[in-house]
Amino acid sequence: MARFIAVVLLVLPGILGAFGIKLMRDALFSEVIIINAGIQFIIGFIFFVCGLAFIGGFIYHRDKKRQLLNQYKDNENIKER
Repeated sequence: MARFIAVVLLVLPGILGAFGIKLMRDALFSEVIIINAGIQFIIGFIFFVCGLAFIGGFIYHRDKKRQLLNQYKDNENIKER
């Protein structure tokens, strides 16, 4: 059950981001759903950024919790030498 909830928590921001892309695309091609094309574009951009930030933050937090960030950092230091 916990995995199902985790998947739902990742799918919902993804759907929100996809809807934001749709709103921005419709605003650019003059298919106004909301009051004004400019307002529609801004709302779509906000939806897209919020969805992207949530998924990116989740991946960053998961990698930090599993200590994968230090592993990548150590590999870069070895290559530079």
